[in-house]
This record gives sequence, structure tokens and C-alpha cells, in this order.
Amino acid sequence: MEKTVNQKAWFLVLPVLLLVAFSAVIPLMTVVNYSVQDTFGNNQFFWAGLEWFSELLDSDRMWDALGRQMAFSAIILAIEVPLGIFVALNMPKKGFWASLCLVLMSLPLLIPWNVVGTIWQIFGRVDIGLLGYTLDKLGISYNYTQDFFAAWATLIVMDVWHWTSLVALLAYAGLQSIPDAYYQAAKIDQASRWKVFRFIELPKMMGVLMIAILLRFMDSFMIYTEPFVVTGGGPGNATTFLSIDLVKMALGQFDLGPAAAFSIMYFLVILLISWVFYTVMTNLDKREG
Repeated sequence: MEKTVNQKAWFLVLPVLLLVAFSAVIPLMTVVNYSVQDTFGNNQFFWAGLEWFSELLDSDRMWDALGRQMAFSAIILAIEVPLGIFVALNMPKKGFWASLCLVLMSLPLLIPWNVVGTIWQIFGRVDIGLLGYTLDKLGISYNYTQDFFAAWATLIVMDVWHWTSLVALLAYAGLQSIPDAYYQAAKIDQASRWKVFRFIELPKMMGVLMIAILLRFMDSFMIYTEPFVVTGGGPGNATTFLSIDLVKMALGQFDLGPAAAFSIMYFLVILLISWVFYTVMTNLDKREG
């Protein structure tokens, strides 16, 4: 007897598909359209083909911004992932203190990005900021608006303060899923603390850590609001990441064609690196399994 397939279920997801098409596909196609054209205003467009893509690939400006962006994301991941795991391992497992820790760890994640930038902009000022004033009184030269190292240190510490909680909470969720029988067996075998972490806790956290790494990479690679509020991309171009450079090109210089091509290349880089991260982490997870 031939089984009848009911296709009416597609009508239930049709509104979602239309919404996605309106909010994602149509803007993307608009950007693609701008990336192959040039305009001199008055809504007059001229075909440019792949000229803007070729020009950007030969431009030191984009490669310099990409290098700064890659360095920032690499530093962020190298700090936040181990630190988040360490915090999760030392959090209480149950009771009042566990609930209190979860609430406190969630607080930084509730603060809007522009507010985070404003907080650290004031916090780091030498005249009124607690951090800047204290370092100045200790004789440490610190000015994130003029010094390359200070600007980078401020942005990195700010991002670590803001987002390490996400990694810690995800790692904590992975630890909570481990049955007590695993720890009891390790205790009977007199396994060291390192071996418990290496062979029990880390494999069980690998799934959520993969999600944490992907989220933190994508977010750090697309960061805009916080560095724009704190440093504005300075001093010079020291903290001009890809997102800031793109906005300057699109809104500051009003180069819509190059900016559209830039945004497409930006999107493809994020997509490619995210796919590489996902593939590597999935293969590692399979090997551990």
C-alpha cells in the first residue's frame, strides 16, 4: 500500500520563510546589486562588474583591518575559553551559592553593547575614571586614546569582562550534565584531578564548548559598538577593525559600491572561518567519542 505524504505542513512554516526572505535575502540581494555598480548620486547607477572586489583585494587597507580583526579574535578566544572553563570548574554545583553565582555571571550579559563601551570609556579616563586615575597615580603611563598598547589592552579586558560569563555558563551547563557515577568511578580508581578533567569533564563539555567558541568567534569578529564607543578606531587605525572600517567606508566616505563589496567579502570570511571551526571541532568531538 502506497503511503500518502501530507504536504500541508509547509503552510505552517511559510510565514517564517517569508519573514526570513524579507529580513535577510532581500537586503543581501540589495547589497550584491550595489557591489557590482557605481553611483554618482541622484539615483543613477553604472555597471562596474567586479571592479570593487578587485580593488579591495589589492588594497592594503582591507588586509590591515583583517589582520587586526584576526588578532583580536584570536586573543579573545585564547583568554575567554580557558578562563570560562576555569570559572565553571570552580563554581558551586548546587544550593544557594550556585544560584547566586549563576545570577552574578549573567549580569554582564544583560548590559547593552553601547553601555559597555560607555562604561569602559569612562572607567579608563585618567581624569575621572577609576582605572585610568589609579594607574596614573601608580606612575603607569595609560592613555587608551593615544597609546596603541593601552587601546588594545582596554578593548581586550573589556571584552573578557563582558563575555567570559557566556563561556563559563555554557561550560557549567556541560558539567552539570555529567552523572555522579563518573566521579565515583574516578574516585575509586584514584584518578588525579587532571585526569578527571581530561577524561571525564572535558569530553562532556566539548559539545557546549564548540558552541561557545563559534559564538565568541563570530561575535568578536563582528565587534563594532564597543571599540567604536571607546576608541573610535584609534589611535590612528590601531583599533580600526573590519566592521569599523566598513562603516567608515559606507557612511563616512559614502562609497556604496566598495562598501557593498567589502560587506560581502566580510560575510564570506566569517562564513568560511566559522565552517572551519565547526568542522575541526566536530571531528575532534567524534575522535573523543
